[in-house]
Amino acid sequence: MGLMGPMERYICIHGHFYQPPRENAWLEFVELQDSAYPFHDWNERITAECYAANGTSRILDGYQNIEKITNNYAHISFNFGPTLLEWMAEKEPETYRTILEADKESRQRFSGHGSAIAQAYNHTILPLSNSRDKYTQILWGIRDFEFRFGRKPEGMWLPETAVDLEVLDVLLAKLGRGTDLWQDASIELPPEAPSHWMNILTSEEPSSPVSASALFSTLPLAVLTARDHGPTPSLPNDASAEVRARKHTRFKSVDI
Repeated sequence: MGLMGPMERYICIHGHFYQPPRENAWLEFVELQDSAYPFHDWNERITAECYAANGTSRILDGYQNIEKITNNYAHISFNFGPTLLEWMAEKEPETYRTILEADKESRQRFSGHGSAIAQAYNHTILPLSNSRDKYTQILWGIRDFEFRFGRKPEGMWLPETAVDLEVLDVLLAKLGRGTDLWQDASIELPPEAPSHWMNILTSEEPSSPVSASALFSTLPLAVLTARDHGPTPSLPNDASAEVRARKHTRFKSVDI
């Protein structure tokens, strides 16, 4: 309690759900995996222990009796890997339907915004991919999401939260502002920021598309230099002089 009254606090939980394709490439089915015993394979085991359990989560009272069963997916932000959903649609259809229904339920709860977001199709580390593969992974992720959830995604989970400027440009072209990197519009410029810097996250919508290099040239330097996560990505041809002057900057993965 303070002079302004009680402070409202919020927490956002995001569930990133992914399994690599476990099918034998020649046989096109998942073989027996002894380490997943007593289940046939790790997809089945993780589905039982996690994916299905989150769709029918038990809320207990003070006496440990089941008071309510709820679908956690309808209350959190989440994404599922497209290849995992493909397996689940065939092998665990009830859990698959629970996930799709949760997104519909969340759209009613959150003014039309669903809890589910897309994911790059094969969980490829996008900055390590060539330009064509980046575009393909993002496009396939969007199309798979539209096929399964029946709507355009409002965001995309980037595998290992890895990003470079070229990835951002593709996301801007395919999803507009709806990517997980700038959902938080609370980022403020530091007091010592140059007068010509503009926080495009909180400013009015630009009249024309903004390139990734323009986005990074207007973000606070503190955001760009938060932590060393490897070599600086190559800059696109349209990168501004300010961005090129900071080419030594090392970009961090952004966790939401």
